[in-house]
Amino acid sequence: MTDNLLTCGQLERKLSQKIQQFYRSNLGHQPSKVTCQLFDTKLVIILEDSITNAEQLLVNEGKNDLAEEVRSNLDEATKPKLQQLVEEITDVKVLDILSDATLDTGRTGMIAVLSATPKVRNPKSVPKLKS
Repeated sequence: MTDNLLTCGQLERKLSQKIQQFYRSNLGHQPSKVTCQLFDTKLVIILEDSITNAEQLLVNEGKNDLAEEVRSNLDEATKPKLQQLVEEITDVKVLDILSDATLDTGRTGMIAVLSATPKVRNPKSVPKLKS
């Protein structure tokens, strides 16, 4: 029965690949790297080079406030779809997604708070966060 479960590493890689595809197909921009790390009921997602060309153009023109507003609106617009994607892959309900982007570095960080630890083939490999 556990043979068809993914290992923790396979689940993290699958999430990373699907999130990268999501950004490419929905924003027309593919982050250079997406890293996912599962910690019990928390999923940490780091996107490298996540800033779109339009946002970068605004930054280059000195319109940082507008670029920040665009990023904030993009985050809000994509959050429900990302939540659905994480729920489909992990088979666990997402309670909340917290995110922030830094235009200077081009990184976006997200934390998905899950209702339970996803079932994986090697459950002991899922680190626990210390309180």
